Amino acid sequence: MNISDAIKKRQSIRSFTSQPVNQETIKRILECASHAPSGANSQPWQIAVVTGKTKEKLSEEMISAFKEGIQAKRDYTYYPEKWEEPFKNRRVSCGMQLYDALGIDRADKAKRLEQWQANYRCFDAPVMLLFFLSPSLATGSFLDYGMFIQSVMLAAMEEGLATCAQAALCDYAELIKDNLHIEQDMILVCGMALGYEKKGERVNSYRTPREKVDDFTTFFE
Repeated sequence: MNISDAIKKRQSIRSFTSQPVNQETIKRILECASHAPSGANSQPWQIAVVTGKTKEKLSEEMISAFKEGIQAKRDYTYYPEKWEEPFKNRRVSCGMQLYDALGIDRADKAKRLEQWQANYRCFDAPVMLLFFLSPSLATGSFLDYGMFIQSVMLAAMEEGLATCAQAALCDYAELIKDNLHIEQDMILVCGMALGYEKKGERVNSYRTPREKVDDFTTFFE
C-alpha cells in the first residue's frame, strides 16, 4: 500500500474483534511513529498502553462515572463552546452518519447514551492507547502530537490493525491518571482504540465526506 492509499483508506473503526495484539507489534507501530517530526526534535509524546484487566477496570470506572452523572472534565478544551458554520453542520452530519449506521433513531436517548459508553470500552478493542503531554511544553507540541498520532494510525494499518482516535477518553482524565499512577499535571491529549476490525459491521462501513481542495485552499502567485 502506498502512502496516498494508506491516508485515504484510514478510517475510524468502532467495532473490533477480541483478538489480542502482541506487545512487539505495538512496539513496532510506536517505533515507526516516533519518526514523526517535532519542533526542535522535542518528541513530546508519552504513551500509556493499556490492555487486559487494567483496561477492563479503567473502562468500568469511566462507565460508572458516566452513569453516575459525574461531569466530564478534560485537561484542555478540545471542542468549541459554541459551534459555528461550516463546522456545526459537519459535526451534525458526522453524528447522523454514525447513528444511522448503528440503526439508532435520533430520538432514542437511551440507545445514544449506551453507544456513548462504548467509547470508554474503546469499542471493545483489546488495546487502549493514551497520549500524554508534559505541562512544561506549549501549544506547538499539540501540533507535533497530531503528526505522531496520524503516524500511529498509518503504521497500524501496515500491521493489519484498525484504530479510532478518541477525544472521549479524555473525559475523565483525573480518574485515568489515578488508576495508572500518572502525575496529575500531565496533559491527557487523547486516546485511541487499537485492534483488529470486526468485518461486516455496519458501523465500520460508512465514510465521512471530505471537502474539495478548492473549497479550503487559496493559491497566491
